[in-house]
Amino acid sequence: MTQTNNLTHILIIDDDEDDFFITSEYIKKINDRNLRIDWCFKYKDAIEHIKERNYELYFIDYYLGARTGLDLIKEAVQLQCEEPLVLLTGKGNQFIDREAMQAGAMDYLVKSDLTVEKVERCIRYSLERATTVKALRANERKYRNIFERSKDAVFLASEQLVFRDVNDATSGLLQYSKPQLSSISLYDMLEEKENKFISAQLASTGLVNDREIELQSAGGEKKTCILSLSTERDINGGIFVHGLLHDVTELKKAEKATLQAEKLAATGRLVQTLAHEVRNPLNNINLSLEQLHHEISDLSDTEMYMEIIQRNSKRISDIITELLNSSRPAEMSMHNKPLQVIMDESIASALDRITLQKIKLQIKYADKPAYIRADEEKLKLAFLNIIINAVEAMEEDNGLLTISIENDKSFHTVRIKDNGSGIAEENLSKLFEPYFTSKRNGLGLG
Repeated sequence: MTQTNNLTHILIIDDDEDDFFITSEYIKKINDRNLRIDWCFKYKDAIEHIKERNYELYFIDYYLGARTGLDLIKEAVQLQCEEPLVLLTGKGNQFIDREAMQAGAMDYLVKSDLTVEKVERCIRYSLERATTVKALRANERKYRNIFERSKDAVFLASEQLVFRDVNDATSGLLQYSKPQLSSISLYDMLEEKENKFISAQLASTGLVNDREIELQSAGGEKKTCILSLSTERDINGGIFVHGLLHDVTELKKAEKATLQAEKLAATGRLVQTLAHEVRNPLNNINLSLEQLHHEISDLSDTEMYMEIIQRNSKRISDIITELLNSSRPAEMSMHNKPLQVIMDESIASALDRITLQKIKLQIKYADKPAYIRADEEKLKLAFLNIIINAVEAMEEDNGLLTISIENDKSFHTVRIKDNGSGIAEENLSKLFEPYFTSKRNGLGLG
């Protein structure tokens, strides 16, 4: 309740009317304040007044029938009462006084020691302190709201970066619940080299500014983030850390995709230029071969060399065609078809290799057809390339190739698994780069 016309509304909560009159008389003798005094002698009614915020100040007697003033103060605090609560006690008791202050009382007075000066000082102190506390709480709510609603991960942590308080964005980014994070350190999610750098920075300067890091979430997903940390000291001199994580994972992916597109476009232009420059002399070679076939009657001594030239000329021509096709935007021909049918056709195309390598093939399909809308030929070629790569990675007569299709409510999952040598760690990031291959005679266009 706000004060009106400098009138301060005071409620005395006391089940003894005589005590109410005595206390109110002291208050009425305060000349420099415009005060209105009311009396409440029932615990339940007092709670209703507090809920409705009818008064700016409450004097609460310790004894209130079956309940105590301490009970009332505790309940008022739970109701988020921001008005000052002053406990009245019959005689001085340090234990009760201390318990009252811990429960949320702004001050306490001993009835037997009341004077006008003490009551005036108590009212003035309580109202001033209540104004300060309200302002602090308003600021706390404002900053807590910013903290909780921030789209970036904001957190407080110990000196060892064990999370102490986190917002929802932190929990979402790291894929841990808030209770789980209370026993986890940020160091647990980073590589050892990164940990050493951050620890050294905090020890020397107390700051880490806009450090790009890669951390691993609870689900094993790699996240690229910009990390900022600053150390502070609490009222007891202990160190804690403010932290902010800005997730740039999607931005990095977009940058990589843009760079990849630019590289593809530049590569496409280069390929077309090279293909044109190579194909012209190659055509001349082929035309010359045909002319030699017509002009030389006896080719017995040179026929083998002529066939070598012809065969390799065709090989070069095929490579040029493949390069040109890979550099052109693909036109998609979309149709509905079961994944199982497309996969069976891909397996049929690779069956000779599977048989020759004596690879054991296991096929696990869902009971229901998994209908999808896709370019059948391109998807078939993609499956075929993966199967062939798997076959080539396995040892002869010791390979196991497992192909499965699983149905879910919103998507279908295709798994092609082999027990081959796997992909080298340094090649994982290059898998989808055009023209990259680890095969001796490969083109990197699969």
